[in-house]
Amino acid sequence: MTIPAQHHQAATPGRSGRTPSLTGLPSLTGLRFYAALAVFLCHVTTPNMGLFSGELGADVARLFNVAGGLGVSFFFILSGFILTWSARPTDTPRRFMRRRLVKLFPNHLVTFVVALVVYAGATTTEWKHWLPNLFLVQTWSWDPTVLFSVNQPSWSLGCELLFYLCFPLLHRAVKAIPPARLWGWTLAFLAAILAMPAIAYAVLPGEVVLPGWQTNHIQNWLVYNLPPVRMLEFVFGMLLARIVLTDRWVGVRLWQAVLLCFAAYAVALHVPLLYALCAVWAAPMGLLVASAAVTDLRGERSPFRGPVMTWLGEVSFAVYLVQASVLIGGGRILAEYGPYGFAEALGLSLVAWVVTTALAYLLYALVERPAMKHFSRPRRKDAGAPAAERKENVR
Repeated sequence: MTIPAQHHQAATPGRSGRTPSLTGLPSLTGLRFYAALAVFLCHVTTPNMGLFSGELGADVARLFNVAGGLGVSFFFILSGFILTWSARPTDTPRRFMRRRLVKLFPNHLVTFVVALVVYAGATTTEWKHWLPNLFLVQTWSWDPTVLFSVNQPSWSLGCELLFYLCFPLLHRAVKAIPPARLWGWTLAFLAAILAMPAIAYAVLPGEVVLPGWQTNHIQNWLVYNLPPVRMLEFVFGMLLARIVLTDRWVGVRLWQAVLLCFAAYAVALHVPLLYALCAVWAAPMGLLVASAAVTDLRGERSPFRGPVMTWLGEVSFAVYLVQASVLIGGGRILAEYGPYGFAEALGLSLVAWVVTTALAYLLYALVERPAMKHFSRPRRKDAGAPAAERKENVR
């Protein structure tokens, strides 16, 4: 996700009278790697995907289960931030949606087929389970057999699809907010994110069906999977982008945001599951994204940029979609050799990460990048747009 310089009207002079520089934000590219790694750590330690077993497996799962929420929240907030940052004043909803669908669907379709063949079962998975997944509408169902059908991580793409469909209207509304009121709106959306777990516990009581987490599937779906609820984080990211673009950042430094993220992780390990899914992460992830952007704009040192971090960040979307096929498919192949000791499970997990990254690069190089390059080209009627406006913005 190398963010090219864009020429747009969102960057208005702030209180200091200067216009923020619209250079690339490579630190956000590097941070994507860590978010994808967090999701991988969550999956590689869960009972249905992981290699750790017994009491040790339960301890490892408790330690890394919350990492999945961290990664997903980061990606949703980042998505709102980046799309707002790179919005084009002459863009149309049609052009925007063409670019975003080309970003989502080629990788999704390939990994959908792979997952269906590798572990979901092309002949045993019912159409009412795989068809919603194919069109990325599975996340509207609270039924786990639909929600997590075929390629399990793809549920979040269903949320992103709704975000993209709503973005032109949301962006118009966010741009209309006077700069002096941006922080008030940002805090209001943060409060809404924090309130959702309490609302779910209050209005959706029921039998606990997720042992050890004191929650049920409907509560979990409302807070973690339902697209309109997760859109709160997306808009939160949009508002933070406007704050940075209008030069109203509060001065939180990158290292301070990183420390807050570590503190949030410690909190997430000791709060009810619904709070650990999203609420705990919203503020620290938002501060991390915005402070990383400000760090790059100021030309300050950052541990998240550089050739290696950029490469890892660019393939992170493919990593996210490939990992379930590697973990579940590989787990089935190795099932007869388990259970494993800690050292064996750790070694196999590292092998799984290497295989996942290698396959993700192939997906990125052979599918994602060519599709973005070819299908995101402006159509004939767009030929008159300025060259800078026709550059593809890669998430």
